Amino acid sequence: MANTFTSYVNKDVGTSAATVVTVGSSTQTTVIGMSCSNTTSSPVTVDAYITRSAVNYYLVKGATVPVGGSLVIVGGDQKVVLITSDALKVLSSAATSIDLVTSVLNIT
Repeated sequence: MANTFTSYVNKDVGTSAATVVTVGSSTQTTVIGMSCSNTTSSPVTVDAYITRSAVNYYLVKGATVPVGGSLVIVGGDQKVVLITSDALKVLSSAATSIDLVTSVLNIT
């Protein structure tokens, strides 16, 4: 089994869900860090969730990110394991308002 650390970045996430990562076949992905930053001049709210078998499971729903602030969705002692076909998605309450950085460990 190969272990590969990588990161994903999403710029200007808005009101349509941005897919951060979709786990490929024969792969497990461990999210080791996920932070979003508000790039607007107003507070926004953020949803982050995993879609598995067409069902959404929320990591955070309606979390406020203040002006000039950020929100750590996953980090520290918390990790999130994703399995084959899982999709990690994020959306914001305002258009083009969130920049997102996600760090993962892929195991193939």
